[in-house]
Order: sequence, then structure tokens, then C-alpha cells
Amino acid sequence: MALSVSNQVSPIASKLILQDDATATSDNNITSQAVTIYLIEIDNTAVGNASQANYLKLYNNVSPTVGTTAPDMCLMVTANTKRSYAFTEGILFGTGLSMACVTTPGTAGTTDPPGDVVVRILAS
Repeated sequence: MALSVSNQVSPIASKLILQDDATATSDNNITSQAVTIYLIEIDNTAVGNASQANYLKLYNNVSPTVGTTAPDMCLMVTANTKRSYAFTEGILFGTGLSMACVTTPGTAGTTDPPGDVVVRILAS
């Protein structure tokens, strides 16, 4: 089997969003417009606690209140790992994209991760 690389006419996504220290403080209306997400990578390798999973909360909301506003998506990454989530059809955040990272899942979590959590999002 041979390796092949083909050039693409247009990219699947036009934005790379990087947050190098995601916390419980919401990053609000990140792109200032509707956005479709294709890939999310969460790097939890700097957490420093062998048992601390963290949760990335994503909101289709321009100004959510972390701990009160229900997230539209909540993605877990286990301690000391890096995890990627791919959405081949894309997930539309039509109102706006906001995000926060906390130590507990669901709506109520409001505690910052104990270390830097790096989030990369590929979107259009």
C-alpha cells in the first residue's frame, strides 16, 4: 500500500481557535458569529493530578453563566491525557460559541482545573 497526499480545493475549516489555559471563567462569543465545529482537541497533560478529569463546556450562547446556564455540549478528558473529538458533519453553534473548563460535568460545575488545560478547535 502506498502513501498518498492530495491537494484540496477548499479547506474543511477556516478558523483555528486556541485557548492555552481554559478555566471556569467563560470565554464568551469567541468568534463573534455563528460557527461550525469540526474538531476539538483537549490537552489535560499539565493537570498534575493523576486522578483529575476535566470537562470542557461548550455553549451556543454569547454570554452564558457558568454553573447556571446548561451547556449545549460537555466533553470529558481524563487526567494526564490529550483527547480529540471529531465531528465529520460539523456541529453548528448558530447563536455564538462560548466555552469554559471545569472539574465536574453538567450544569453546576464551576471549579477551575488544577492545571493548564489547552483547547484547540477547528471550525468555520
